[in-house]
Amino acid sequence: MATERLLFHEMGLDDRLLKAVADLGWSQPTLIQEKAIPLALEGKDLLARARTGSGKTAAYAVPVIQRILASKQSVREQEVRALILVPTKELGQQVQTMMRQLTAFCSRDVRVADITGKADLSAQRPILMEKPDVIVGTPSRVLAHLTAQNLVLHSSLETLVVDEADLLFSFGFEDDLKSLLCHLPKIYQSFLMSATFTEDVQALKGLLLHNPVILKLQGSQLPDSSQLQQYSIKCEEEDKFLLVYTLLKLRLVQGKTLVFVGAVDRSYRLKLFMEQFGIPACVLNSELPVQSRCHIITQFNQGFYDYIIATDELSLADPTAAPETAGKGKKKKRSTERRGGRTKDKEFGVSRGVDFQNVANVINFDFPLTAESYIHRVGRTARADNPGTALSFISHTELGLLSEVEEALTGDNADSGLKPYEFKMEEIEGFRYRCRDAMRSVTKQAVKEARLKEIKQELLNSEKLKTYFEDNPRDLQLLRHDKDLHPAVIKPHLRNVPEYLIPETLKGAVNPLSNRRKKKKLKSAPEGVVKSSFKKNIQVKNPLKSFRYSGGRKGRAGQS
Repeated sequence: MATERLLFHEMGLDDRLLKAVADLGWSQPTLIQEKAIPLALEGKDLLARARTGSGKTAAYAVPVIQRILASKQSVREQEVRALILVPTKELGQQVQTMMRQLTAFCSRDVRVADITGKADLSAQRPILMEKPDVIVGTPSRVLAHLTAQNLVLHSSLETLVVDEADLLFSFGFEDDLKSLLCHLPKIYQSFLMSATFTEDVQALKGLLLHNPVILKLQGSQLPDSSQLQQYSIKCEEEDKFLLVYTLLKLRLVQGKTLVFVGAVDRSYRLKLFMEQFGIPACVLNSELPVQSRCHIITQFNQGFYDYIIATDELSLADPTAAPETAGKGKKKKRSTERRGGRTKDKEFGVSRGVDFQNVANVINFDFPLTAESYIHRVGRTARADNPGTALSFISHTELGLLSEVEEALTGDNADSGLKPYEFKMEEIEGFRYRCRDAMRSVTKQAVKEARLKEIKQELLNSEKLKTYFEDNPRDLQLLRHDKDLHPAVIKPHLRNVPEYLIPETLKGAVNPLSNRRKKKKLKSAPEGVVKSSFKKNIQVKNPLKSFRYSGGRKGRAGQS
């Protein structure tokens, strides 16, 4: 019985929807899709918990589209029929992309609008006046349009979806959600999708769902050790930088890697430190414009960058201290400004919801403050059936957090805990002076300048993205986000790793790369026309270095 899986063509879906699914290369539904789609098509409310990367988005997108296509056969009037609420702008764009892919063959019948962006309400009003079938937005943005009467839902809405439900409350959307419910009709179908079942999700369930079917598809919130390997290593502040240098420079960590830090300043500090050694990386945080953030994620997924240094915004000060909240919220905002913090986008989240593709490793440079945050950071890797590795650096102040995380993980499955990472720190002591040398250049002033420069640069990029690249989509690939910021003094000698510093035990792992490069250079020389630089030609014929200059001798022989 276990082998008899329900397939998409057995679910009674529209042919145009089946064609789009086939074009996406989905041969069979994931577990959440197999269970949720038939129940949703029956008209039932759903509360589904499934692991990140399990196909939750399509599990609600397919029935939403199917229902709209079915209703369009009898009702021709154009109305807003489905509302999808998301906690972040990045997730909103991702949901819209998925909806567009699934409606590729019925785009005239099912129109989708994403209103999560930072555009003015007046700029989005014409889109809403056309009454798209599906609207994707954050609760605050949807509520703003409802109060401005740009959007009317109380008579037409058929389906409400809340994606990443457990994050909506922690991003301070509780009041917005409750206010939004007053604008909805009395009867509608609801889907709540979440990676964890928190108290907030249970509260949301009572507000939105009517006799829901509850799907708890995975006992463990993370894959087991056969798919995801989790390690921890105890190290203090200086050792964290030493370790990250060794792992990345010696290529001990291979593949696309997300490095999580606890604050925006830390991300720039680490980027400048890595620049000293010629290791390019992107910074991703809530200060950057939304177009730049989404572009960075897209390019990372396409393989443009190997490393992203991400700030997990849930680990910062209280994320519910939003501009709308009164009293305490305002005081907190002022205090962050005094500390040099800039306006953060409260509808931003890197560790949550955003679909990073083919991430091989997650490094917790700073350990997350909660078990939930750890699960969602590490959930960026080992998605679907791909393997992944998570490595956490633990300082003595973070040992209590580690035990909390281990307790939460081993509660469901004893096989999913963190193993100690066997790494002999004494073997890489030779690199310590290089790291200290690099850190001397990464001053507070350098970090501050880097932060300002990056924001100015990305604001400019963001404007370019909005205007120029709409007309010239091919040129979008030329815009890179991992360029050196260079406010720190770059020391060129740090870019290369002297062979005598590499520990004997690591030489086998490191040398093949350098040997391959040397061989490639040697092989390429005799093939075809070799374009050597002007400087290289001078070096070969330099008489001060070679002592083979014969012109002088002939001159002397003639004189004598």
